[in-house]
Amino acid sequence: MEPCYVRGEHTLRVPMTLFQGNRERLLNRLRKNSDVPTKGAFVMLQGGVDVPFNDTDIDWPFRQESYFQWCFGVEEPGCYGCIDITSGTSILFFPRLPAEYAVWQGKLHSLEDFKKRYAVDETYYTDQIAQVLSDKQAALLLTLYGRNTDSGNTAREAVFDGIGQFQVDNNLLFPEIAECRVIKSSQEIEVLRYVVKISSEAHKAVMRAVKPGLMEYQGESAFLHYAYSVGGCRNVSYTCICGSGHNASILHYGHAGVPNNRLIQDGDICLFDMGANYCGYAADITCSFPANGKFTEDQKMIYNAVLDACNAVLQSVKPGVSWVDMHLLSNKVLLTSLKKGGLLIGDVDDMIKAGLGEVFQPHGLGHLMGLDVHDVGGYLPGCPERPVAPGIRKLRTARTLSAGMVLTVEPGCYFIDCLLDAALANPEQSKFIVPERLRDFRGWGGVRIEDDILITESGVENMTCVPRTVEEIEAWMAVGRDQIKLPQERRRTVE
Repeated sequence: MEPCYVRGEHTLRVPMTLFQGNRERLLNRLRKNSDVPTKGAFVMLQGGVDVPFNDTDIDWPFRQESYFQWCFGVEEPGCYGCIDITSGTSILFFPRLPAEYAVWQGKLHSLEDFKKRYAVDETYYTDQIAQVLSDKQAALLLTLYGRNTDSGNTAREAVFDGIGQFQVDNNLLFPEIAECRVIKSSQEIEVLRYVVKISSEAHKAVMRAVKPGLMEYQGESAFLHYAYSVGGCRNVSYTCICGSGHNASILHYGHAGVPNNRLIQDGDICLFDMGANYCGYAADITCSFPANGKFTEDQKMIYNAVLDACNAVLQSVKPGVSWVDMHLLSNKVLLTSLKKGGLLIGDVDDMIKAGLGEVFQPHGLGHLMGLDVHDVGGYLPGCPERPVAPGIRKLRTARTLSAGMVLTVEPGCYFIDCLLDAALANPEQSKFIVPERLRDFRGWGGVRIEDDILITESGVENMTCVPRTVEEIEAWMAVGRDQIKLPQERRRTVE
């Protein structure tokens, strides 16, 4: 049986050929780069390491470094990997663990075990790196060093004992491997389809479980349980966002200061943004719905405004289309709907020029997605630069779309007090706002609809499958609603 990543017969089998294919794609790019020597050049990557809880001997659950995962699919921490660019030979280096570790970690696998498990050509211990490279007459090591344009952080550059004896270039590799990650292979797409499918199903389970009286974190718990127990997804791709009422207007709600800990009230709109993770690959889906299963007229108006913006984009995206144009299209549809709903007056194009779209949606339309939920490649060399104009300056990429890209489409409409106050104090923006109508939405929260899409040769594939229209949501939430019990109501007491 071919080596693969799998979490039970009911889960997706991810063959190691996925990572072999990724390595081959990288080599093809590097071999075309005239700055890379034709002989003696090696890609050198360092994997992730265990990270302890502060100064304790307990570690956070391990997450592999994404570039290393993309190349090798290795689950263990503390590893290194290299690829001979000329021959294509793939080599993994593993920590040499003391024999006593078997007491705590179980059987210690041999180098041959790892070679078969990860389908690489050679395996050694990490204390042999310098000797192995010297024996192979490595003339140049291409190490990874580059800035992530979302976080501003830099990728981990490989460092090992004896690296000083080799010539190192840390400029060539990053743009080449990052661009490889932008376009997904057919095998990567299958993994993404799977994790988006599981995440969609988990969201649907949450919608069926939510009712007034539930704590927000209990919705998070329902998602985590489904994703892991049914989908084999031990991890999520980011901190779950489960905002209700006013909290639905907090874009990255769920952080340590507000850990999804509000009691959901009757009449609340819920904005739940959650995505599972499988074999390192991310999903990122947002569902917005009424806590009691029935939209009010105002909730329906805002929800449909966002849904119309989302659908307009889905009908327009295809290879060759500018992501900036898609963002502006979304903004125009949203502002037009808000005008119809009585919140705004005036010319919509003038609103966009005044930056009014940023008041109600202070984030970009979406982002690339893959091994990182905010995936790499947004602003690589040779790509369009980050826009600076109001309304589009928050975009995570300004690229022209290509087949094989996976992105999120996530328009939203939020009523954030600090942004509304600033807009009302700005004559260039306040002239469009109807204050009396706006008061109806103060403290109301917000709506976001987020789908995960694949750009195909002819258009788009929406991988997300959840109820989206008002009618679909209400019908889905109505099933068994009179029999829903809160978790605390089901708890058994010990006498």
